[in-house]
Amino acid sequence: MVVPAWAWLATIGGLIVLFAIDLFIVDRKPHEVTVGEAGRWVGFYIACAIAFGAAIWAFSGAQYAGEFFAGYITEYSLSVDNLFIFLIIMSAFSVPKIHQHRVLLVGIVIALVMRGIFIAVGAVAIAKFSWVFYLFGLFLVYTAWQLARTGMGEDEEYQENAMTKLTRRVFPVTDNYHGAKSFVKLDGKRFVTPMFIVMIAIGTADLLFAVDSIPAIFGLTKEPFLVFTANAFALMGLRQLYFLLGGLLKKLVYLSVGLAVILGFIGVKLVLEALHTNTLPFINGGEALSVPTIGIEVSLSVIVSVLVITTVASLIKTRRDDSNSSDITEPAEQKL
Repeated sequence: MVVPAWAWLATIGGLIVLFAIDLFIVDRKPHEVTVGEAGRWVGFYIACAIAFGAAIWAFSGAQYAGEFFAGYITEYSLSVDNLFIFLIIMSAFSVPKIHQHRVLLVGIVIALVMRGIFIAVGAVAIAKFSWVFYLFGLFLVYTAWQLARTGMGEDEEYQENAMTKLTRRVFPVTDNYHGAKSFVKLDGKRFVTPMFIVMIAIGTADLLFAVDSIPAIFGLTKEPFLVFTANAFALMGLRQLYFLLGGLLKKLVYLSVGLAVILGFIGVKLVLEALHTNTLPFINGGEALSVPTIGIEVSLSVIVSVLVITTVASLIKTRRDDSNSSDITEPAEQKL
């Protein structure tokens, strides 16, 4: 897939326009984002991703469109893991609800820039060293096992990372928020506010999740353009998903299992592709092995099916648990 420079510039320009629209419309008057408002914006961003995928289909064919949609769905589903950390960070910094949207917006812009760098490095590594797929595949299988064993980590306490601590050391920080301001001047001295610190925390925390999500999408497409755009659309819709899901996150009890299955599946897919194009001298004398590979159609079907089954199973279990809890509580109340 040959992507001309103008297509890159037009895509990045379009993404900037979408961010600007979101900022000026939603955050023009700081307010607590309602579920209905968040739902409409989630629908808008999903529609934008679908339209972009349709454009890829029209100009480059079904194969690349399928790779984009598979990557987008995978990145969007894996980003739910980010939401748990975002909730923890918002709580740890006591961010006022009316300013949470701005925090997420700026934090995700930082995250997208950092992911762009990560994607560029990954693309170069893959182009020069085909054996990188072995590392990516084994890492994803290990990550899947860890995720299935420990879950999403929603009960963890937030620990500031190195970048956030460095920011605190470099800049004096005020004790309190000053509206939506990131910088203030007090007694002739310039300070950063907790708003600035929490934006850094959100943006840099995402890089931790990119460590598994970027190798995962490279397992679905080797095209840097598709990897970047799938990540961009997933991150743009993530802010509104944060407000839409809210407390519903805890109802998705099997989500970690579903994501583990997806990561494990993509990890196996990567290892099979690495064996199919093997160049390592200590494996089959450096010759490729005749092993089956998994096409994008199968990958897309597996990803969607796992997410649907996981979501339905989670909601059924949650409803049963709530029903059993009410059945136990009711007799006790009658006895009193």
